[in-house]
Amino acid sequence: MNASSPLKCRIDGGGTPTLESWGADCEYGVLRDVLLGPADHYQWLKTSAISKKSIRREIPFDAIAAKQQHAEIVSAFESADVTVHFLKGDENLPYQIFARDSSVMTSYGAIITNMANWWRRGENFRAIETYSELGIPIYDYVTAGTFEGGDFNAIEPGTLLLGWSGHEGRSQHEAALQIKKWLEAEGWEVRLADIDPFYVHIDVMVVMLAHKLAAVCLESTDPDIIMWLKSKNIELVPVPFQDMLDLGCNVMSLGSDRIMLPEKSWVLKEKARALGLEIYDPDMSMITPGGGGIHCMCQSLRRDPVA
Repeated sequence: MNASSPLKCRIDGGGTPTLESWGADCEYGVLRDVLLGPADHYQWLKTSAISKKSIRREIPFDAIAAKQQHAEIVSAFESADVTVHFLKGDENLPYQIFARDSSVMTSYGAIITNMANWWRRGENFRAIETYSELGIPIYDYVTAGTFEGGDFNAIEPGTLLLGWSGHEGRSQHEAALQIKKWLEAEGWEVRLADIDPFYVHIDVMVVMLAHKLAAVCLESTDPDIIMWLKSKNIELVPVPFQDMLDLGCNVMSLGSDRIMLPEKSWVLKEKARALGLEIYDPDMSMITPGGGGIHCMCQSLRRDPVA
């Protein structure tokens, strides 16, 4: 164990020091370091409506193409001056490619989540090993129920949106309340979003693009959440329902008005360019049918603090 990476650094009741070398206080600060999962063992499993449809329709999976597209994503990050780190690989974990879910990064350290599907639970252990090897402290562990990183959405510094979908979904209310209690003790405003299990995670329909700018599927997002976002003077860029289903809203901000989105996210791409955003658009056509998009694949490790 790296002496500089404690297994739990959260101070009960709040007051946990912020990290000096790692951490992210929102989803749109300039991204310096990112965590990705390996593509070596990726295959489609029946994990969501998207992957079930792909398998039901007998769409052929090409492992070589998936690896090539993964390499293109790595190259895109590197061309944006982002240092790429990888989860410690495990041949028994085919969905490690979606690195967002097994942990989340905060200003205080990493939260190790608690995966819902049995075939993904081992990802948490590899995440712990990876953070230890990188020297990143662990803030705490979700123990009150299942919770996955796609439901952790730092809207802006000090403001957090947590999705939950109950016992039939990926993230349970009890676990969301546990994280809420922790972050509220640190002085954060935390809003819970009750989502239908069909949508899997909140980041399928709400993602920050830049300061006060979010991509949102208005048809699927709870009107109360839309009003809450608007109350914070966040401009909403509408993403059509069908594009949301194709994970066209599941994108990654790189900071400095740059975003990474799937090549086929035509509507959001056009709108983002009209708003002056710089676009990185790797081909995701062999990865997204398995149920995850760009945002699902990436966990921020270090972002510049936002003033």
